[in-house]
Amino acid sequence: MAVTLRIPTPLRTYAGDRESVQVEGTTIKEVLENLTAEYLSLRKHLYSEDGELRSFVNIYLNDEDIRYLEKGATAVSDGDTISIVPSIAGGSTAYALPSQTALSNEEIHRYSRHLIIPEVGMSGQKKLKEASVLCIGAGGLGSPVTMYLAAAGVGRLGIVDFDIVDFSNLQRQIIHSTESVGKSKIASAQATLSGINPNVLVETYEAALTSENAFRLFESYDLVVDGTDNFPTRYLVNDACVLSGKPNVYASIFRFEGQASVFATEHGPCYRCLYPEPPPPGLVPSCAEGGVLGILPGLVGLIQATEAVKLILGIGRPLIGRLLLVEALGMEFRELKLRKDPECPVCGEHPSVRELIDYNQFCGVVPDEDTLSIPQITSPELKALLDDGQDLCLLDVRSPQEFEICRIEGARLIPLNQLMEEVHQLDTAQEIVVHCKTGVRSLRAIQQLQQAGFKKLTNLQGGIIDWVKSVDPSLPVY
Repeated sequence: MAVTLRIPTPLRTYAGDRESVQVEGTTIKEVLENLTAEYLSLRKHLYSEDGELRSFVNIYLNDEDIRYLEKGATAVSDGDTISIVPSIAGGSTAYALPSQTALSNEEIHRYSRHLIIPEVGMSGQKKLKEASVLCIGAGGLGSPVTMYLAAAGVGRLGIVDFDIVDFSNLQRQIIHSTESVGKSKIASAQATLSGINPNVLVETYEAALTSENAFRLFESYDLVVDGTDNFPTRYLVNDACVLSGKPNVYASIFRFEGQASVFATEHGPCYRCLYPEPPPPGLVPSCAEGGVLGILPGLVGLIQATEAVKLILGIGRPLIGRLLLVEALGMEFRELKLRKDPECPVCGEHPSVRELIDYNQFCGVVPDEDTLSIPQITSPELKALLDDGQDLCLLDVRSPQEFEICRIEGARLIPLNQLMEEVHQLDTAQEIVVHCKTGVRSLRAIQQLQQAGFKKLTNLQGGIIDWVKSVDPSLPVY
């Protein structure tokens, strides 16, 4: 029998760029085996070396997580839909207390469209004014979240970010303007939010969120909105929310797809219930590597803002125990059921994580000895070799789209996801200098080439971005 298997955006490049495929099989395991037999490159992304399904990949049969069915032995029927959901980055009565806060005449005028809604009214608007929300990140997701929460009248907004506004942010981070380029994101965000609603107190924290400061930052806020773009901070936000009892309004985005949920409530699951462990470094591309439709964080961020308002008001049905999947190309919204995992190390019945840990180490982003031993070359050093006519292969492992934006003259393009299929085109006797955008993917490429027997390999420090800054500023930066 044939079932429809949906391929998420990050994995489509390993499945012929297809959104869905028809696969034969009678059980989940059989369907996945048939899928990976047809698309061999998919296997390492779905299965670990010991043949087990990776912990950061969840499989849903229709809207049910197979972990709570019969796992790989779960039977399938004609017409079923199987979804691969990899990690990408009830209400709470605590927010439904009677309010003693007064609204000024100006505020009544400003929020008048709220006040005539029966579910909000004067009492609800006062709850919003008394509420406090901490947003982690003033980027793609943090922009629409904080702008709409400020407009809605949330009385106190906190923003944690340590980054500087870059031109490449402006395509999606609408809280910043061209005039903000080069300025701190929190200063830019604070100015924008104060312009939207001067009644809102905007508190800024120009620092990276760490295990050392998370509890202190979370302590005085009612709930936390996760606008992060990396796995170490995402797991840190989750664990800190669970341990401090703060709801976590979660979302992540990639290219045309997004996810949203509400984690860390008293009876609901947390992020680790969905993804117990992070993917290995580099296996899931970031937005900086894979791109994102500029409008998508607006769409998904507004879902986060909506969930935050519902939690504050104690109305509606928040996304607790539900994972909302957004696919912008088809404008499809799907909902999958989530369950609280009794074995979860953070929120389970017998938690083993009782304090915040080293999340860089947990997510494996600390350079290993193999990576540290890879020879490096700077952009000026590479230019000198090229100018001297050195016989070397300059290998570019970026995507064709990135190669079209800018390239080093003479570079040979073999995208990282095609490297092992095209490795026969390279000469093991020739010196090979490998580069990507910033020098991260090129390290992974070198590790793959080393396993294939290549030895004369060097990594370009800082990638083509450093080449543009140090050697050829006429090329565009992206």
